Amino acid sequence: MPVKPSVQPHLHLLAKAPLPGQAKTRLIPCLGPEGAAQAHATMVRHCVATACQALGSQHVTLWTSLEHQHPLFMELQTHYGIALAAQQQGDVGMRVRHALNSTQGASMVMGTDCPSITVAMLRRCSSALENVPVVILPAEDGGYGLIGTHNDCPSLFEDIPWGTEQVLKVTRQRLAALGLDAAFPDTMWDIDRPEDWQRWQQALKHANSM
Repeated sequence: MPVKPSVQPHLHLLAKAPLPGQAKTRLIPCLGPEGAAQAHATMVRHCVATACQALGSQHVTLWTSLEHQHPLFMELQTHYGIALAAQQQGDVGMRVRHALNSTQGASMVMGTDCPSITVAMLRRCSSALENVPVVILPAEDGGYGLIGTHNDCPSLFEDIPWGTEQVLKVTRQRLAALGLDAAFPDTMWDIDRPEDWQRWQQALKHANSM
């Protein structure tokens, strides 16, 4: 049966502090340690702005790691009025599940290396959760950039081959095993490699020239 939440979903963003040598390390060959950290900070700012525009800052929490009091996080909290929280220890699945379960009702988790996720995409995901128990934004590389749920679903996050092209395939298998319907409103791509960063820079130039 369709699930009808009474309130808008809460969106949880996961972000590392932009520390040189520890953030977006696969961009270091083209940007250097400082440049890769700055690129990461740019993506975090972009994703937080998108989230707040789509759902309202009162529905956004930024989950931090590496350095919880980093100036970037303080800046974003001051500017947007978002909540900050320290990420759970453990693998990706443990951190995502902990964030999803930290608020009442429907909630969604998104990475901050996904600037291809737009305001419209987030709103479509929010609307989709009114009718299905799970929403996912698949990534071009076989993973996903966002997942939303109403209830705790441990098997969606345990023993998943995180960081591989099998993530979405295995997640779909788990959904089928649980008998859960899911919506996949759009496809996104994240920024891991130098060519991904260049792709986003080109997309920004195109958007600014229109």
